[in-house]
Amino acid sequence: MKVTKLVSTCDIKDCPTIYVTDRGTFLVQGETPTDHGLEIPAHETLVEIPMELIQKAIRDDLL
Repeated sequence: MKVTKLVSTCDIKDCPTIYVTDRGTFLVQGETPTDHGLEIPAHETLVEIPMELIQKAIRDDLL
């Protein structure tokens, strides 16, 4: 899989980031919340990203 950084809220490696793949999918880097109260299957996960990241991607015409 080829992964390309689409948008981030900062320039270091541990910030919320959206990546695009050559599979036509997105990968999202963010915090893993533990207080959501949802039942998530073992093969899936949740990540939490700030709304600012999505707004930046839209402003920059990336999404």
